[in-house]
Amino acid sequence: MPPAAEVDIRIEKGTPTEAELAAVTVLLLSRATPHPSIPAHKPPLTAWRRDNYKAPHSWQG
Repeated sequence: MPPAAEVDIRIEKGTPTEAELAAVTVLLLSRATPHPSIPAHKPPLTAWRRDNYKAPHSWQG
């Protein structure tokens, strides 16, 4: 049996109520639904910089 930290669902003997069955159904459906992967927001790479512009204090010629 896996350690308690790894157990997601615990099943016990007994007769579940309608509310308990509904809760388990919601849990299982939500786990089965694929979650869209949201890409991490990446800031544009030097989008503000002009290619041919050299700052007056630049040593790049």
